[in-house]
Amino acid sequence: MKRALFIAGPTASGKSAFALEVADRRDGIIINADSMQVYRDLPVLTACPSTEEQASAPHRLYGFLDGAEVCSAAFWAEKAMAEIESAWKANKLPILVGGTGMYFKVLLDGIAKIPDIPDDIRSGVRSECQNNGSEALHKELQGIDPEAAARLAPGDSQRISRAMEVFRATGIPLSTWQQDTPPGPMAKLDRAGGVDKIAIIPERSELYRRCDLRFDQMLTEGAIAEVEALMARQLSPEFPIMRALGVPALAAYLSGLVSLDEASAEAKMQTRRFAKRQLTWLRNQFSHWNGDFAQYMES
Repeated sequence: MKRALFIAGPTASGKSAFALEVADRRDGIIINADSMQVYRDLPVLTACPSTEEQASAPHRLYGFLDGAEVCSAAFWAEKAMAEIESAWKANKLPILVGGTGMYFKVLLDGIAKIPDIPDDIRSGVRSECQNNGSEALHKELQGIDPEAAARLAPGDSQRISRAMEVFRATGIPLSTWQQDTPPGPMAKLDRAGGVDKIAIIPERSELYRRCDLRFDQMLTEGAIAEVEALMARQLSPEFPIMRALGVPALAAYLSGLVSLDEASAEAKMQTRRFAKRQLTWLRNQFSHWNGDFAQYMES
């Protein structure tokens, strides 16, 4: 039977190091499942595997997109399946690792076949969200698609905007589209027991400590220069890369609005908050991901 390993975990949880060790022991190919590590602009700030790590085992879908592109879950899933099939053909174990839970869910549970959203509708919704706040848009969504609104926090601007633009473009609530979603491309193998799923869920205080230490390390490794180069491109703030952890805070520092200490403190706080949301997601969505670490550590 074909096999695959999925490793999910919050930022700074050590999942990439674990994947690297498994790849070495099990002749695996590591496939990125993190929505920010797909971009080439911020390898340090998004904690992409280092040059040395990528040389020690095959890595796929890291830094393959420009920051001016948008990587949807459907687009990523198409690329990921191609890499999974390629790994199987080479008789290697595909190891998908990342903190973007939606990516894993698309492979297992599928994704709604929603028509492309016209640019004018998308930009209009995004402008509303930016000008009026995500909370106002969330309140409107409650009257249009209460099921989707109930799943989203009022501050989740990206997903709230997505739900609103789908309704405005199609006249059909996002939750209705999702009810008709076919199974994901890995669903059959998963039901047959061919997908091992491991969720790394550290103790919260230890995770926060690691988040802070890692950001300090990022500063010494060139994170500021990365953000400076990104700012020079003058990309729209709507691009996902412009909202990557650390970018807004370091951009404020480079613009002379705050000190480096203040920017660092803000970035660390935002990272800890993000890690907390990831932990909540994992506990709610992936509580059954209890794959056996030991079997992958055996020689």
